[in-house]
Amino acid sequence: MHLIRRFRTILAVTAVIVAPAAGSVLAPPATAAALPPVGIAAWHAEHPYPLDPRAARAWFAARPEDERRALAAGHPGVVGNLDGAPPGLRYEANRKSLRAAGITCPDGDYLLFDPRGRGRVAQVFGDLPTARRIAVIVPGMRNRLQNFWRGVGGQGYRSPAVWAADLQRAGAGSGGFAVIAWLGYDTPQGVDEAARANLARTGADTLVTFVDGLVAVRPQATIALLGHSYGSTVIGHAAPRLSPRVTDIAVFGSPGMGVDDVTALHTGARVWAGQSDGDWIGWVPAGRMSELGHGTRPTDPEFGARPFATDDVHDHDHYLSPGTDSLAALARIAGDPLARTAAHPLARTAAHPLARTAAHPLAGDAR
Repeated sequence: MHLIRRFRTILAVTAVIVAPAAGSVLAPPATAAALPPVGIAAWHAEHPYPLDPRAARAWFAARPEDERRALAAGHPGVVGNLDGAPPGLRYEANRKSLRAAGITCPDGDYLLFDPRGRGRVAQVFGDLPTARRIAVIVPGMRNRLQNFWRGVGGQGYRSPAVWAADLQRAGAGSGGFAVIAWLGYDTPQGVDEAARANLARTGADTLVTFVDGLVAVRPQATIALLGHSYGSTVIGHAAPRLSPRVTDIAVFGSPGMGVDDVTALHTGARVWAGQSDGDWIGWVPAGRMSELGHGTRPTDPEFGARPFATDDVHDHDHYLSPGTDSLAALARIAGDPLARTAAHPLARTAAHPLARTAAHPLAGDAR
């Protein structure tokens, strides 16, 4: 009876995924590329726009401090979202843009803010200008600016900002550790979008540029990328073009990375994967069919990723919850560039109660 119920569930999930998506497979892919920065026309009237992050870094470095501050104040929509610009200037510019947009959010440092469409935002936890290790969290389905801080469905434990804050605290013992919650792409809002890779491909383009910007301003640092759910698919499509400063990629609750094994990612980074037995993503059929699907599940032994502990995670959204083995493992992967499977670095620790709905200081509202 158990096998029959499992088979029926697989059929039901397959129908849910395929039915809404099948009608759109032959339709043109949704447009998801980032819009030109707010105020770019006024900027172009006075200055060149350095598209390459290294060129942006050099361009700003050649200007005196007072001129740079004036640029951030006069062109916040451009400076705040320009990869390769000094982080401090981007913080100043985005604070101004947040105030102008009337967005209610926690005080903090923001490397990205654009309220248009589904919205783009990236919040930094830790001291990025001095960080020796940087982790970037890429969230997945149904995330958007309006729920970035309060969480999908109003659940704080589903907030990328909450995840990043918890990960930074868990890994801060190694020192020089910064974490960025990066919502720099249009995430799928329904299963029809989630079943396809076009949003992941366009998201991968902006992720690669964002990472190049981090390398431009912090060339001594190494980087880890953490992808939850569809965010792992974005990382998979970005992997072949990522800077060699990316030493670790960790995915969890992943529907697939767009490939069938680690070698097809064409990356020198260590690749880690975890999935809870209670995660509903396990019921989603793996593989690809025409334009649907994202390849082999990364936790499949044949994929070739390194496993990490998820024993005390019971669903799709608590991989970064305080007290879980998975947070401890991910903190070590993200915070320690020398993380290895040898010598039990990610071994299961004593179980802790899983706090599902506890209040969090970042679980505020946004409008």
